[in-house]
Amino acid sequence: MVYFTKCKVSFTFSKNINTFVMNQNPSVMKVNYLFPNKYKNVGWLILIPSAILGLLVTGSGYEPNYLDFRVPALFIDEIIGERHLVGMVENNLLNEILGILVIISSLFVAFSREKVEDEYISKIRLESLVWAVFVNYGILLVAFLCIYDLSFLWVMIFNMFTILWFFIIRFNWRIVKLKNASDEK
Repeated sequence: MVYFTKCKVSFTFSKNINTFVMNQNPSVMKVNYLFPNKYKNVGWLILIPSAILGLLVTGSGYEPNYLDFRVPALFIDEIIGERHLVGMVENNLLNEILGILVIISSLFVAFSREKVEDEYISKIRLESLVWAVFVNYGILLVAFLCIYDLSFLWVMIFNMFTILWFFIIRFNWRIVKLKNASDEK
């Protein structure tokens, strides 16, 4: 006897070709990669201040001395000096801390379940993710053609975050639109 399972439905085939049984199997695990809903609020509480602070720090160049450390690094390429594969460098950790906070909180906001997570919400989530990828790489293509030197480096740095932010904006906009349409009915 051979068993195939997919989407909570199991198919049973026996040696006799005339017997085919399809039954619901509640023990089949539903795979879902979303965080619980409570992570969304935690994500917003961390994302908003860390993104604002990150933009302010980036614009001002502020680096407090108490965050200066010697840290391990990969692919060291000093402007005036040698190249190393692995080593220690002197670095201020403020940008790294803020970048990590923005990325993790953006992931929490983007990939936490809605209070009611159904197939239509999943469809909106997928469409928003695809849209965010297209918009993000469209902007990157324009940047390749029109932006150069150090300015291009800044575009690439911000590009790390924008794919998640485009997704968050579009997904939440579509959810609000869906809720408004259901309220009007």
